[in-house]
Amino acid sequence: MFKEFKEFAMRGNVLDMAVGIVIGAAFGGIVTSFVNDMLMPPIGLLLGRVDFSNLFINLKGSYPSVAAAKAAGAATLNYGMFMNTVINFLIVALAVFILVRQVNRLFPKPVPAPAPAMKNCKFCFSSIPAQATRCPHCTSDLKTA
Repeated sequence: MFKEFKEFAMRGNVLDMAVGIVIGAAFGGIVTSFVNDMLMPPIGLLLGRVDFSNLFINLKGSYPSVAAAKAAGAATLNYGMFMNTVINFLIVALAVFILVRQVNRLFPKPVPAPAPAMKNCKFCFSSIPAQATRCPHCTSDLKTA
């Protein structure tokens, strides 16, 4: 059983998947930092707010920040953090789309083979043009056959 597991784990596609997951997690961290540290502060400034991730609605009580509400155990709707997460997702989805698009350009799909120009007669088995409706050798009607 250990030998089979080792063979499974050492296959190229499993190792490729593991590398992809590690790189994806690192990329996710980069995108999160980009959204939280580079993108959202200017957007928050344009909207008149300094800290976009601190936008929330108090469901009970009054708290100056999300951290203060969490420390008090209050229920809040953190729509600023949600917006950060949505923008995070959109950036990752765009990056994956661009990556897949470029890979598809590098490795085009194989062109299917053209339809054969010749076919065999069902009656005399001689080779005839594919569009023929009557066999020139045995004169059989190929439309009704």
